[in-house]
Amino acid sequence: QVQLVESGGGLVQAGGSLRLSCAASGRAFSILAMAWFRQAPGKEREFVAAKSRFAGVTRYGDSVKGRATISRDNAKNTLLLEINSLKPEDTAVYYCATRTSNTVEVSPSLYEFWGQGTQVTVSS
Repeated sequence: QVQLVESGGGLVQAGGSLRLSCAASGRAFSILAMAWFRQAPGKEREFVAAKSRFAGVTRYGDSVKGRATISRDNAKNTLLLEINSLKPEDTAVYYCATRTSNTVEVSPSLYEFWGQGTQVTVSS
């Protein structure tokens, strides 16, 4: 099993930036592609960004493209997400996820392990 714990959420003003962290533990060899998703009230879970463990493949969702940077420290099994120029529509619970494949995917159903999520609220 893999355990994921997110941190770094909170209340941020529009135009500001945030940095989220995800710490993974457990069966480290199973932690390959890692991703961030988010879910706003009444909406489906949305792909934000993902990064593979090997080859450094990175992918971003359209809603954050150009504003977000995903990075990871494979030695420490941590995943980071930085988003700049925050908008009220970035308000959501942000989830860290990982899968036992190095292929980056945008569908949440393809990720086997999930964190509990961290709330991000962007005020206007």
